[in-house]
Amino acid sequence: MNPLVSFVVPCYRLAHLLRECVDSILRQSYANFEILILDDCSPDNTPEVARSYTDPRVRYIRNDSNLGHLRNYNKGISLAQGEYVWLISADDCLRRPYILDRYVQLMVKHPNIGFVFCPAVGLGDRGETEVLKYSMRGSEDTIFPGREFLSNQLLNSDCVVVASAMARKDCYSKLSFYPLDMPYAGDWYMWCLFALHYDVGYLSEAMVLYREHGLSMTNSLKQQSARILIEDDLAVLWRIWNKVDELGLSTLVERCYDALANRYVLCASREVHDLGSYRLPIVDCIQSVKRNAKNLRFERRLLARIFTRLADGWYWQGNYSGSLDSYCRSLSYEFVNVGVWLKIALLKAGGTGISLRRGLLDIRRSSAKAEIQLGRQS
Repeated sequence: MNPLVSFVVPCYRLAHLLRECVDSILRQSYANFEILILDDCSPDNTPEVARSYTDPRVRYIRNDSNLGHLRNYNKGISLAQGEYVWLISADDCLRRPYILDRYVQLMVKHPNIGFVFCPAVGLGDRGETEVLKYSMRGSEDTIFPGREFLSNQLLNSDCVVVASAMARKDCYSKLSFYPLDMPYAGDWYMWCLFALHYDVGYLSEAMVLYREHGLSMTNSLKQQSARILIEDDLAVLWRIWNKVDELGLSTLVERCYDALANRYVLCASREVHDLGSYRLPIVDCIQSVKRNAKNLRFERRLLARIFTRLADGWYWQGNYSGSLDSYCRSLSYEFVNVGVWLKIALLKAGGTGISLRRGLLDIRRSSAKAEIQLGRQS
């Protein structure tokens, strides 16, 4: 066999869902593929289900010992014979029989594309739910310049559902396999890294089903520790910032810096990842920045921006004392900051300052909308 596409299907305690996944692949109109079922020592009847397939394109591999999900992913990718690799968990499935044909056509026609993805539809106990909004990147098929997609999309959040993405094997072999120290956000890191070096293909039709259930990897990690998920997200941005900095991409470095500040504010100020009331204490945020910053200048600049944005949040929520405290802490890291001094002055001016600042904000928003409209017309 010389398959063009390799489907890697990691499976652990998902025998009851495995057949639905594999059958959805075998129904594809494009036929030049292989399916590698990577059984990570499942205690259920996964061997029985996997060995029931007589199609020569289906290969069953059972690990001698439990490797854990990331090592299992990497093992499957390393065994893949295809030029393209599609990692899809045994609990997810393909929604349309022509999705592989469309993906292959796009990748063959555009060799600069590193990976292609599409929106996903949720799948619950009662069937399909709705298109996952975070996976939608527009209503038209698009080829995004990779670094533009990284800057405008991926640095904000992970918008790629793993089950919906097919990547060139070269992306893994030349750049990186799944990092073993990122149990939750490793896939987000991979998409960021691939987009740094390749363009990104997007097909707007939702052609993949992502199952939502208690045994999913995300839910398992949530039950272990909410902090793991938060620290993984921060690690992605730090690692990508270092990669971008090494390449000397100054504009993208600034975007990474901005994304880091936003992520710390998110972690410190409100609930994230549906984790209830968990927050990363601000003291821990400061220590995290100190551990990861390359130098004192970057550390102080980032901490100043974090406290400025925390202060802005408190301000618009009406917590003026908390806002003033955070602005002052920002100045302790970056004293010469005209914008922060102006905000403090407006804050101390009371009602007049508040009205003036709201007016300035309205002007800025109107200007931004005008720029967007002009951009669309051009």
